[in-house]
Order: sequence, then C-alpha cells, then structure tokens
Amino acid sequence: MILETTTSQSPEEVLAAAKKFFMRRNPIYGAFLEQESPRHVTFRGQGIEEIAIGVESAPSGGTLVRGSTYLYDAQVRRFFTTLAPYAEAERKEVG
Repeated sequence: MILETTTSQSPEEVLAAAKKFFMRRNPIYGAFLEQESPRHVTFRGQGIEEIAIGVESAPSGGTLVRGSTYLYDAQVRRFFTTLAPYAEAERKEVG
C-alpha cells in the first residue's frame, strides 16, 4: 500500500521524525533502520516486512511524504498524524 501526505516540515525533519517514530515503537510494531539517503529511509520489521518513507518538494509548497508498506499501513498512517499539517494537505491512498 502506498500512502501520501503533505507537511510544512522540511524533508530532513520528516526523515528524522520517521526514524524516531518507527525505531522506538512497541516491539511488535518496531522496525530497524535499513537504508537512508537525503530523500528516503527504509525500515525492516517482522521478518521481511519493509517500510519505506520518501520525501520530495511538493509542487504546491511544503514536503510531499510517501509511505510504502504491506503490513504496517496503520503505523504509517499514525506516523503521518505526527507531522505538522500543511494548509492544502490531504492524505490519500494511491493504488
């Protein structure tokens, strides 16, 4: 599942928040940092489950944040609620 939102936070702030959020969760839903770059982070949790968070500048301003996962969609949605809102932000599911 791919989820996306827009935030007023910078890409760097979003990725730092993702690392803090996913790495300090309950062990059942915890995840371990696997890869990172200036535009994304990936985590591994519950065996082969992967969570990917990507960021880019949104055309309307702010930062576009995309989360991709198979099992952790509730946790990605919850992470999105921790981000600062953007005036035109609208969370939606893609695909």
